Amino acid sequence: MHSTKPVILTIAGSDSSGGAGIQADIKTISATGGYACSVITALTAQNTRGVRAVHPVPRQMIRDQLEAVFSDLPVAAVKVGMLGDAATIATVAEALRHHGPAHLVVDPVMVSANGDPLLAEEAVAALREELLPLAQVITPNLPEAARLADGALPARLAEVESLFAGLAGLDCAAVLLKGGFLQHEPRSPDWLLSGGEVRCFDSPRVMTPNTHGTGCTLSAALACYLAQGLSMELAVASAKHYIDRAIAAGAALRVGHGRGPVEHFFRAPAAS
Repeated sequence: MHSTKPVILTIAGSDSSGGAGIQADIKTISATGGYACSVITALTAQNTRGVRAVHPVPRQMIRDQLEAVFSDLPVAAVKVGMLGDAATIATVAEALRHHGPAHLVVDPVMVSANGDPLLAEEAVAALREELLPLAQVITPNLPEAARLADGALPARLAEVESLFAGLAGLDCAAVLLKGGFLQHEPRSPDWLLSGGEVRCFDSPRVMTPNTHGTGCTLSAALACYLAQGLSMELAVASAKHYIDRAIAAGAALRVGHGRGPVEHFFRAPAAS
């Protein structure tokens, strides 16, 4: 008996603590019904307390990984995460233009959850010009959205709407704006900007420090659900439901001494 799962490619950095980046993406894709493969763009030395070092992968090695995957695997969707610099963005964008995946989710990773920079300042323009126009949807958090839209960082829920016009002006098909950074708010809304409309996906906030890798997890789940044929709105709703439950299940985890990870396999079946 043959089983078919959609192949989801994650292009991102490696997190040595296992909570974010490639490792979080592979866990998420596996948990949400896809087959995960990867292209590593950078090696990071990090843990739950922060990022100690970042080592970019040489451009030719990134090209070789991309060609190895696309020449053999039937990639149904691509999720792009940490790229680090303008040269890496150009390399990845060139491959995506050539292979044209049906679904492309771009998480414009700029800083870690602990505030450590993960994208060079001069690379923001390359991200806007080369990668965003290829994306089916981008998934910035509030600090990333403020940089992309050249707006002020909202401090309260009522101020988020000030970013909508700038985000709508970006050259991309849709934006899923994540509201997780408003940690003092009792709700955790995300907003989908698409086709001139804004839809809010709201849920109660889980009060926990274990939020390492939430952005990576949400975008990987979104890519996987899109590859399974869900509409954009249903894929967003499904991905948000998944990350909400992963955060809730991860609140009890004790991994490291800082900002811990979520529980990606909260739905995993017990061994028989």
